[in-house]
Amino acid sequence: MTAAIMASDLHYSYGDQVAVDGVDVEVPAGEILGFLGPNGAGKSTTIKMLTGQLIPDAGSIEILGMPMPAERTEIQRRIGVCFEEKNLYLTMSATQNLRFFARLFGMKGFDPEPLLDRVGLAERANDRVADFSKGMRQRLMMARTLVNSPDVLFLDEPTDGLDPVSARRIRDLIRAEAARGAAVLLTTHDMMEADELSDRVAFLNEGRVLALDTPEQLKLRHGSRSLRIRTRDGDAGVTEQVVALDDAALDEVRHALAAGDVLTVHSAEATLEDIFVHFAGRGLDT
Repeated sequence: MTAAIMASDLHYSYGDQVAVDGVDVEVPAGEILGFLGPNGAGKSTTIKMLTGQLIPDAGSIEILGMPMPAERTEIQRRIGVCFEEKNLYLTMSATQNLRFFARLFGMKGFDPEPLLDRVGLAERANDRVADFSKGMRQRLMMARTLVNSPDVLFLDEPTDGLDPVSARRIRDLIRAEAARGAAVLLTTHDMMEADELSDRVAFLNEGRVLALDTPEQLKLRHGSRSLRIRTRDGDAGVTEQVVALDDAALDEVRHALAAGDVLTVHSAEATLEDIFVHFAGRGLDT
């Protein structure tokens, strides 16, 4: 079965500056692929090529089995894109924004209420977007992305600016869309979000994919597991010891546990940011 998103050996340069240098992307229906990397890594340029906003210098793209950009018009009818920039109509209400967007897809009799309810904006449906907070605008952007029930979603920092409750609502919405069968390409700087949402993650740096696998496999393959043990030291002191979880360290673990009153024991594993630094030699926020 053809993947919903299929791109091979993509290249793109802005003049003499190489932005994308041989990127491959494959996302089957129902999968969430986390697209991770620091600013300038090539994420946005890749998404612009996948959505038909830029034409690659080299390489090939198929979306839902159709070549991009040759079938750009038909492809864009079946995808949803949530940009980090909020390009909403501020003088319109939330309802008017969604209805206007539905008309662009030729949808008649569109009812925006279910979508607004899904993103927690039903009570503000008739308010002007100019009066919305940054987080409310982001939720409306997500609702607008789903107007045409897209088969492929391109989400650029979809929870940016949201409070924890609203961010959880959007994450649940993304999971529901993947469960419905949509392929999701997600960019985020939130490594906990990427770990929680993504079936697989791709690390980009300087226009290249450095690693691609499930979060669990990346952490097991490239990280180390350990126990963080905190014990009482005397009347008021606390001693913390980190012990690697391998056969050679079992005696050390037993000794640490027997050395004093145990306060806490936590397992620790590499984070996705740890893995990225392992490959790229720099953090995701640089």
